[in-house]
Amino acid sequence: MTALADLLGSNLVRTVLLGAALLGAISGMLGAFAVLRRQSLLGDALAHAALPGVCLGFLIAGARDLGSIMAGAFFTGALAALAMMLITRATRLKTDAALGIVLSVFFAIGVVLLTHLQAQGGAASAGLASFLFGQAAALLRSDLWIMGGVGLVALALVLGLWKEFKLVSFDADFARAQGFPVLVLEGILTVMVAMAIVVGLQLVGVVLMVALLIAPAAAARQWTRSLGAMVALSAAFGAASGMGGALISASVRGLATGPVVVLIATAVVVVSILLAPGRGVLWQARAARRARAQISDRRLLATLQGLAHAHDDAAYPVEQGMIGTALGAQPPATQLAKLERRGLIRPVTHPPETTPHWELTGKGHAAAAAPETDREAPQ
Repeated sequence: MTALADLLGSNLVRTVLLGAALLGAISGMLGAFAVLRRQSLLGDALAHAALPGVCLGFLIAGARDLGSIMAGAFFTGALAALAMMLITRATRLKTDAALGIVLSVFFAIGVVLLTHLQAQGGAASAGLASFLFGQAAALLRSDLWIMGGVGLVALALVLGLWKEFKLVSFDADFARAQGFPVLVLEGILTVMVAMAIVVGLQLVGVVLMVALLIAPAAAARQWTRSLGAMVALSAAFGAASGMGGALISASVRGLATGPVVVLIATAVVVVSILLAPGRGVLWQARAARRARAQISDRRLLATLQGLAHAHDDAAYPVEQGMIGTALGAQPPATQLAKLERRGLIRPVTHPPETTPHWELTGKGHAAAAAPETDREAPQ
């Protein structure tokens, strides 16, 4: 607790912590719509397209001015989004191909400009490379106001156009048929994603920004089926990842904040994929195991009932070997014991034979005769 208090006592740590939380919340909120629209690569393309804008902003300002750099990044990001839309509408190329072209071309231009500026020398251009992977230590209080403003604008747009965004995200063709301006709505969503990327350049950088957009949304998607809950949970995951990464990088010397934030967000995705109720891998494996056990139990009960009907005796004692012959394999002792505990079968003796025999109870006959949907799942 003392170490944490000492960390939070630093103005720089508090600034980075708040900035990371704001950026994570904004990215998580907007990333949810990108994931639902199956445009996860869009964030990657816009993030990489911001690099030439960073260099252009530096050239225009003549110095490492954050306002000019962010304006340049937003301009080239918007230009990349426009280029992608033109490619998909003017050619037969699909969206993923257009995104791949835009991403590679704009990032290549950015690398060329960055290399040229660094070759020119000068202290001002020395820090431009930090925009590739972010530099949280350079975050200023004034930057928090920009992040907060972008966050409020994004939140206002999401709340104001909630119904429209929801319809476009789930069924754009239906929205178009209903007369909604789908192109405008998609443009607004794209611009908001570009704004989130621009404000995240300083903290995470162009290379890792896409992870902060997509990872919280991908994790939230595993836990809920409601759009509202997904957006809120994605924003919470993003904010928590940002704060966790900021605290860890501040407490361990030499750790960059951006990569740590991304690693935490990735860990949240892994945990969600494994453990989320209903959709988690382990949950589904457990459900599949229970379904197999249920099918096996039904086969055993149906076998006992079929033999009872064949002998015209509801209490016909079936020798355990007969059950194995009918099923093709001997039922495990644990399965028989489980069905006995549930009151579906009971062990009986059948003199002069000494081998185990089983018969259906009244409850067992009812379970065996019940339709598939009415049968009780195994406990």
